[in-house]
Amino acid sequence: MDLPAAGHEPVLVNEVIQFLQPRPGDTLIDCTLGRAGHASAIAPLLGPTGTYVGLDVDPNNLEFAQQRLASAPCRVRFFHANFAELDAVWIEIGKPRVSGVLADLGLSTNQLFDERYGLSFAQPMPLDMRIDPRIDKTAADLVNELAETDLANVLYELAQERYSRRIARKIVEARRTSPIITTDRLAELVRSVIPAHEQKREKIDPATRTFLALRMAVNRETENLAALLERAPHLLGSRGDAVDAIDLSDARSAGRLGVISFQSTEDRMVKLAFRSAEQTGLLRVITKKPVSPTDQELAANPRSRSAKLRVAEKCW
Repeated sequence: MDLPAAGHEPVLVNEVIQFLQPRPGDTLIDCTLGRAGHASAIAPLLGPTGTYVGLDVDPNNLEFAQQRLASAPCRVRFFHANFAELDAVWIEIGKPRVSGVLADLGLSTNQLFDERYGLSFAQPMPLDMRIDPRIDKTAADLVNELAETDLANVLYELAQERYSRRIARKIVEARRTSPIITTDRLAELVRSVIPAHEQKREKIDPATRTFLALRMAVNRETENLAALLERAPHLLGSRGDAVDAIDLSDARSAGRLGVISFQSTEDRMVKLAFRSAEQTGLLRVITKKPVSPTDQELAANPRSRSAKLRVAEKCW
């Protein structure tokens, strides 16, 4: 597969702009800066008095984004940080009023094909899966150290893997002979226990869900997303230590939060968090149903097919 010129093609760019409504002078926080795809489209809309704040856990992508945005027409701040650290970043930039927060939960395409990350079973790679080098444990550590029951639970709870117990049992048996340290060996072990009829029926490689679950566990993706969904609404429209009172009868927007997810566990978390925040009067959900790519975008970028954008608004 040929990589896009920037290493990744951002998804739902027009829809993000439509729903987040960036304007001159705004401060927008991009919690997953990546290869600066969304940033390149949004930064011109903020103008010379606006500020684009980019967070990313991957220092390689962060360095690329810095170069790409070197001549951006607005102020740009860069942070090697996880979006669970959003509060600390907000304090670091002086606690400005934030008009928009964006999080794209997908991987960058370049990460999938770079063996430094160990994310792909399309070719042999070290079984790593850490996007943030500050993380201690790799996927190989989990695969070779977790108890069989715990490993099965990771596969089932994070990726809804139906054959989680079979897979965990096979992994534990195999690691007694030698540690599992490469992506191709793990993938073959998983495939070996999935029934043939199931492999024919599925449209994805049998190892896909196992790799997804391990990546999520290694990078603590659900825990970090939960922290983002809890904290981001409070930053919208806030300045300093004050959290603005909210009156949903007044339609003036104090800011919007947009989250793009690519798999059901994350989308469900976003949906439930937005619904809960709406019930308590903290947010108003703008997208009653998730926004999906258009046919034109799907044709141009097939990897966007599972993207879902949900947006909620804080009002005063």
